[in-house]
Amino acid sequence: MNTAVDEFVYDPFSPEVMSNPLPYYEVLREHFPVYYAERYDTFFLSRFQDALDFLSQPTNVFVTNEGSVFNKSVLLQHNSGPTFDPPHDPIMGSHLNYGAPTYEFIRQAHGKQLRPGHVKKLEPFIRTLVREKLDELVPRGRFDLVHEFGGVISASTICHLFHIPVENASEVLDNINAMTRTDSDGFVEAREFQMRQLEFVRPLVAARRAEGADGSWPLVDGMIDLRVAGRELTDMEIAINLMCVMVGGTETLPKVAAHGLLELARHPDQLAEVRSDLANNCAVAAEEMNRFCGPAQWFGRTAREETTVAGQIVEPGQRVVYLTQSANRDPREFDNPDDFRWNRHIPRTLAFGYGQHFCVGVHLARLEERIILQEFLSRVDDYEIDVTEATRAPATFQWGYSHMPVVVKSSF
Repeated sequence: MNTAVDEFVYDPFSPEVMSNPLPYYEVLREHFPVYYAERYDTFFLSRFQDALDFLSQPTNVFVTNEGSVFNKSVLLQHNSGPTFDPPHDPIMGSHLNYGAPTYEFIRQAHGKQLRPGHVKKLEPFIRTLVREKLDELVPRGRFDLVHEFGGVISASTICHLFHIPVENASEVLDNINAMTRTDSDGFVEAREFQMRQLEFVRPLVAARRAEGADGSWPLVDGMIDLRVAGRELTDMEIAINLMCVMVGGTETLPKVAAHGLLELARHPDQLAEVRSDLANNCAVAAEEMNRFCGPAQWFGRTAREETTVAGQIVEPGQRVVYLTQSANRDPREFDNPDDFRWNRHIPRTLAFGYGQHFCVGVHLARLEERIILQEFLSRVDDYEIDVTEATRAPATFQWGYSHMPVVVKSSF
């Protein structure tokens, strides 16, 4: 082993890793597939199969009661044994911090509206939304793919799901971006923006409860009808538990779509192939964009009982983190993984997680991404990305483009 490998240190909170984690992932996969960071008492998995096996562990062997994206302060506090779920009373926190069965029945209570049949009904709304936004933006000749286009589309769709006036989409987007901002210690405390976001939802829940939940608004009605430990949830508790849908449905998609359009612009031959049959090819291209362009770098769990992960014994209270974007570039799973190929065969993916916490909004994300690509490429004949002005700020968790100016050279 050479000196560089002998002296290798991986720390997801270091400025060097935050600026560009990809070179570190390559070293981890080849030399330290199960990397133990003593400072954090945490194991990091960098290979695809190891991550998949980890996420396939039996229910409650690993839990997210400390969260699934750890701040540095959490990891610096070592556990001396298993951690336990927070109480249900007097206030029920987010279901993301509970193990089974609490997590599952809360997820099921609001998840019906995100199933394929319900999501399919949203296609006309989303397609009209995208076309109207392109009508506004394309004549300008230059606009931001992340914030002004994809971000507004995803936020508007979430507003539609939550019965929030679409006119509030920009404010919703700004609040969520502020809530998910990270620095070298992890997520920045943004209680002001969190409360603003909750106050978009809480009054709507209260109004729905007053008029009667009849099942026609499954996202909220299912939560109003839910009983946890024999009691109904308050309006604020319901709002808290729906934040995962609101944040997840707004934050990631714009970064993936914008980066994907950048990769197509970098590969004119692939762009031409996608254009040859937009109706069918955009969904295929979107899967490669999810693999190659996904901004979320890692997710973690805390061990509740002793188990073995990738040959390593993990004790109760220790954490395991799987490096999503390292796994997505593992040459053991993907041929020439650092190459973008619009029609890559992807039989397995970690782009939306796996197992118990598989993304509840996967069908909506795929629908929006397909429509955004299809409508943009139908409307814009020739474009280029101003990479000199594109912003990909260092971050501990989301390493994606927050701004990406596009120049429309010609349109249909």
